[in-house]
Amino acid sequence: MTGSTPPWKRRFPQRGADQGPSDGPQIAHDDERGTTGTGTASLEAVAGRSDLPATTNTPAPAARRRAAAFREKAGQSVRNGGTRARAALGHLADRIIDLAPRVPVRDLATLRRQFPGLGPEELADRLVAGAAKGTATVGAGIGAAAMMPVPPAMPTELAAEVTGVAAIELKMIAELHEVYGVRPPGGLGQRSTAYLNSWSDERGVDVAKPSTLGAAMNSHMKRQLRQQIMKRMVRNLPNLMPFMVGAAVGAVMNRRDTRKLADKIRNDLRKRQVPWSALGDLPALERPEDALEMGELGSGPGTVGRPDH
Repeated sequence: MTGSTPPWKRRFPQRGADQGPSDGPQIAHDDERGTTGTGTASLEAVAGRSDLPATTNTPAPAARRRAAAFREKAGQSVRNGGTRARAALGHLADRIIDLAPRVPVRDLATLRRQFPGLGPEELADRLVAGAAKGTATVGAGIGAAAMMPVPPAMPTELAAEVTGVAAIELKMIAELHEVYGVRPPGGLGQRSTAYLNSWSDERGVDVAKPSTLGAAMNSHMKRQLRQQIMKRMVRNLPNLMPFMVGAAVGAVMNRRDTRKLADKIRNDLRKRQVPWSALGDLPALERPEDALEMGELGSGPGTVGRPDH
């Protein structure tokens, strides 16, 4: 045709350019893409569409929920266990406080008659050796009782050991004060309180300081006793090992701990020691009305401890 451009001279559009429809810039429809007009698409979730991911939070997996529940129960168990442990320690402290005035104590005159010819240090050595033997017997007896442990009986056995060892060591401490000539002033109740302070603090009574005598039991002393009992119970846990291992361990540990306590008490008392010649005639110690039978201590679970010295 005249005036038309031959095909080989026609200009082709650049690659990627969108020239639109040949009949003008009208709205184009595509069955696959939908409307391509200038309208804005809605960002709201389409209801009833099962092919789209849910926009709400999904529940935690079952394993995670179980772990959270386990942590909550474990925390509650620990809190309950701590409450029960504190209550048990308070009960033990009360038992030892009630036990202290019942411990029979030999005065210096009685000790010198029973061990004639011995000086203060030799007599003190005898007292410490007897107490160490007694606490070792308690540890061995309770450890043997744990040969076939029954869970409900274990706290009873441990409490029996703690109170038994406490009774023996309180007797040792009181008689060491007699040997070194530093008997605390006051009656039976006041002296028992002073010896309880000495036992819980692991130091001798200083009669020159009224604060160490403790005329009456108070909350501060009970807190100290609970701390001392806690340390004692932690040390005595190996005694409850089964198959007779606990018997040997209990005997060795109790003997060692009693000797360590005696060394601390004696070091304090030597600084304030009064020679026997300067003591004169001391009044005899009164015997408690319901005196504890030391020979029955440590004879089995539920008792208090042993020795007769």
